[in-house]
Amino acid sequence: MTTLKEKYKTEIIPKLKETFNYTNGFQVPKLDKIVLNMGLGEAVQNPKIIESAAQELALIAGQKPVVTRAKKPIANFKIRADLPIGCKVTLRREKMYDFFERLVNIALPRVRDFKGVSAKAFDGRGNYSLGITEHIIFPEIDYDKTDSIKGLNVTVVTTAKTDEEGREFLRYLGMPFKI
Repeated sequence: MTTLKEKYKTEIIPKLKETFNYTNGFQVPKLDKIVLNMGLGEAVQNPKIIESAAQELALIAGQKPVVTRAKKPIANFKIRADLPIGCKVTLRREKMYDFFERLVNIALPRVRDFKGVSAKAFDGRGNYSLGITEHIIFPEIDYDKTDSIKGLNVTVVTTAKTDEEGREFLRYLGMPFKI
């Protein structure tokens, strides 16, 4: 079992029960899944960028990503239907906890002038979305072997009912919110 999962079971569940007066253990929020997404608009001109992005996302996530394709043609952006335009990975169980721990403890502190992440990026149902402008903040990525710097969207899906519950839950897990 990962150290973050142990910490959740031993320390975080009692804190959340005390904070929000939960009567049942199933009311306590937990991590449901983490979705990593790379949208690559420049794949229209350079189709090989999809392959490199998929390899780098596989290194970051620890599992093979799915290549996403355009659903509709958009003439203004020169996108045809079924054209590959990105890749995504959905992490669950142990890999999810491992990734979250690496994100919070290793990757985010490597961001230049990092002061914390915004506490306003919740969707109203306790889920948190985070945009990372440079995927090279992860130590798995070799900067010399990357052809271009890509962005990455991270969505942390929780079972929290409200944003306040989700914010407290992620704060206890170690997410560095701005004060």
